[in-house]
Amino acid sequence: MTRPTPETLAHSVRRARPASEPASDADHAPTPRNGAAPAAPAVRQAAPAQVSGAGSLVRSLEALGVDVVFGIPGGAILPAYDPLYDSTVRHILVRHEQGAGHAATGYAQATGKVGVCIATSGPGATNLVTPIADAYMDSVPMVAITGQVARPSIGTDAFQEADIQGITLPITKHNFLVQTPEEIPQVLAEAFHLASTGRPGPVLVDIPKDVLQAPTTFAWPPTLDLPGYRPTLHPHGKQIREAARLMTGARRPVLYVGGGVLKAGATDGLRRLAELTGIPVVTTLMALGAFPDSHRQHLGMPGMHGTVAAVYGLQKADLIVALGARFDDRVTGKLDSFAPDATVVHADIDPAEIGKNRHADVPIVGDARHVIDELIAAVTSEQAARPATDLGDWWTQLDDLRNRYPLGYEEPADGTLSPQYVIKRLGEIAGPDTIFVAGVGQHQMWASQFISYEKPYTWLNSGGLGTMGYAVPAAMGAKVGKPDTVVWAVDGDGCFQMTNQELATCALEGIPVKIAVINNGNLGMVRQWQTLFYGERYSNTELGTHKHRIPDFVKLAEALGCVGLRCENAADVDKTIEAAMAINDAPVVIDFVVGKDAMVWPMVAAGTGNDEIMFARGVRPAFDEDEL
Repeated sequence: MTRPTPETLAHSVRRARPASEPASDADHAPTPRNGAAPAAPAVRQAAPAQVSGAGSLVRSLEALGVDVVFGIPGGAILPAYDPLYDSTVRHILVRHEQGAGHAATGYAQATGKVGVCIATSGPGATNLVTPIADAYMDSVPMVAITGQVARPSIGTDAFQEADIQGITLPITKHNFLVQTPEEIPQVLAEAFHLASTGRPGPVLVDIPKDVLQAPTTFAWPPTLDLPGYRPTLHPHGKQIREAARLMTGARRPVLYVGGGVLKAGATDGLRRLAELTGIPVVTTLMALGAFPDSHRQHLGMPGMHGTVAAVYGLQKADLIVALGARFDDRVTGKLDSFAPDATVVHADIDPAEIGKNRHADVPIVGDARHVIDELIAAVTSEQAARPATDLGDWWTQLDDLRNRYPLGYEEPADGTLSPQYVIKRLGEIAGPDTIFVAGVGQHQMWASQFISYEKPYTWLNSGGLGTMGYAVPAAMGAKVGKPDTVVWAVDGDGCFQMTNQELATCALEGIPVKIAVINNGNLGMVRQWQTLFYGERYSNTELGTHKHRIPDFVKLAEALGCVGLRCENAADVDKTIEAAMAINDAPVVIDFVVGKDAMVWPMVAAGTGNDEIMFARGVRPAFDEDEL
């Protein structure tokens, strides 16, 4: 799927800018997020120097302030590895290119900086496709640099040739095939600018081997040449005033907060806006931590496995103010029955998102931080002019739902270890400053439900693409970016077996991540669907990690240079987690052997409407339809 954008950037044809034309608009420079430095290319100066194309590439990375890259050398990219040997840029040698891509994503999500990964041509480049698509879906600033066969060989089916530019066209914000060594600094500067500004996303730079080998002159800074690329940061005042008027007068409003609020560094403003208005807040899977879970106004996460209060708060709202959210199908359920009585204010920096899935009555294009700041000012003016609608009845209804249908779980009847208990205790023992990284499946949903996220940028996961194998390499990247922060990956036994080889990278590179494997012996979420929708016919979901202990995760961890621990009963959970927390000089893997029958609740089944939410198996919430 190609995301439509207003920028109309050609992916391979670029025009030259006259020397008199300004390079960029200062209003659209990257905004530092949470203390992170912007990836602006014109910060450093470098005198002209005679180098190879590869030397120009490495010097460009240095000039851009890159401190680490994740990659694997190969034939086509090998010329770049020679100058990298002497560079100030740290290279982390991963075990698989997919690991390099997810590590770059985890680094970017944890730090707000651009993550960088490197691969060779052909299979090296195609192994980056999954993490590139993952970064695209979750709007993560990443630059992927790939080697390509020499220019005369392009199009001849040469050894290890793949048209990675064409392959990634639908899943990159932009991509480049470099034609000459002279353009390398400009292309790298443009790639970083595109990746980190506007709606962030992955950018691919493909460089033929002969371009890397050719002599050139390196000079910095280059002139950016991005005609038509002017992301709108400041919203239109009329739309802001209309949104403020609606927020002040609504009887059942909800702030629907997406990952764009985190991308914009707008969490402080979000809290001020929420407290100013008294409006309930829901945070999507990609926005956990943007608003404190413990805050009185937080209803929880909406969507397929969201809280009953959050799902029905949206469903019965008369006003939804969507901030940096995209009305994803996992939030809306059956779209034509979603929030039928709600007026929608939709604010997003990407105009293509507004109205894409749900009509926006008040569309607002702009950066979430500017939108929220201007909404605060406009709402303050509205409240001075007329009293806001009393939300007491609305809160009475929502509090009733919170009290009757809280998140919880039943202990397994067979006495096995509860996965929810493990994850809950992990969150409580590790604490709110910990960065938690989740794989995809049941453990991901339990981690979103039973760990309290009080601070921004402490929850990383693969939301849009749902990539199994994300957690271990993303945790590695997050720990590299935040070396003084504890990083826990909560992974499933299925996900863990896809990318756990990167623990060897962690062991050798001194990256002491901690991994909690929620081992239920099965592909858990698939098994849950087989239980509910396929008559308990468990076709190809048992993994053998319980019955045969293949692999033995403790022995596997030790073989990969990590400390391996195992926990099989509730009495040992705390001391096992505490033992892992005490180890800070090596990666740690805990094999939590849990029951196979635990399910994720609440649940809105795929293809159904949010009105059909189930609180537990066979338990449908009871509502007063006249009131809700």
